[in-house]
Amino acid sequence: MTLTRRRTTAAGAAALAPVLALALSACGGSGNDTAGETRTVMTAHGEVRVPADPERVVVLDTAELDSAITLGVKPVGSTRSDVASGFLKYLPEEKVEGIENVGNIAAPNLERIAALKPDLILGSDIRDKDRYDELSKIAPTVFTESTGAPWKENFLIHANALNRQEEAEKVIDAYEAKTAEVTEALGGRKEARKLTVSVVRFVEGADTRVYGRQNYIGSILADIGVSRPAIADKAPDGFSVDVSPEKVDQGDADVVFYTSYGDPAKSGEDKAVGGALWKSMEAVENGRAHRVDDETWIQGIGYTAADTILDEMKELLTRDPGGSEG
Repeated sequence: MTLTRRRTTAAGAAALAPVLALALSACGGSGNDTAGETRTVMTAHGEVRVPADPERVVVLDTAELDSAITLGVKPVGSTRSDVASGFLKYLPEEKVEGIENVGNIAAPNLERIAALKPDLILGSDIRDKDRYDELSKIAPTVFTESTGAPWKENFLIHANALNRQEEAEKVIDAYEAKTAEVTEALGGRKEARKLTVSVVRFVEGADTRVYGRQNYIGSILADIGVSRPAIADKAPDGFSVDVSPEKVDQGDADVVFYTSYGDPAKSGEDKAVGGALWKSMEAVENGRAHRVDDETWIQGIGYTAADTILDEMKELLTRDPGGSEG
């Protein structure tokens, strides 16, 4: 069994070291394990014993759901980002059909989870640290520290917990091949670096976010080799810079991808894109501001979402600048 990656950076290798060490020590957990056997995985809460081949998995966030679906596992239960809207629409309907709703993200219903009799729970400290002990009494619980930027490392932890390491290798290889394909479509790494790309998210009930580098979408942009605008490096936490509607032009770049979390009329998107400030931005003037789906580009946080994102990036980043705004 292998979980090492050919293109892991030095920092990434250091972060993955404890994960990989435990994964390699747990190689007894192969597809040949019999019922009742367990394996050890490293988590944000130390070593946890999990079933050799979990069959009733509950996931507590979109990243864990993406990981499970990507690896061919249909959870018995999952939280939702918004109960009223169902699961994220980029996930194939047949892949999520029948998954029980166990509440909102960061507010799971423990009674519903217990009723499903799971044999594994996947989540993270950033969402449910205060509920870890209670969840662990229901079933072995594998938590990562956070979500977003470390999504690749988290995916390896999920794959190890689900005993789907070989499937994970294939998924990662496919992702690397597709990022290389997008880079090549841009003319190679040297040409890709000449292109600055910004991501702007209008948020209902909050200021507009211009995304930095330390997040899910930022990592995908880094993988295809494009540059980011100067404001991306000004995020105090590396994640994002919040700007008022009067400063939305700070998110300008050669290409701007923008989206809304919530109703566009309430998030400020409708007002902004109809205003003179937005229309004066270089990307907008050049027909290179593209509206994208928030669920896929921002909320999904996984390889299935990334596959769609990369397809869209290839099409939008190589589109004739004279094309219409997305």
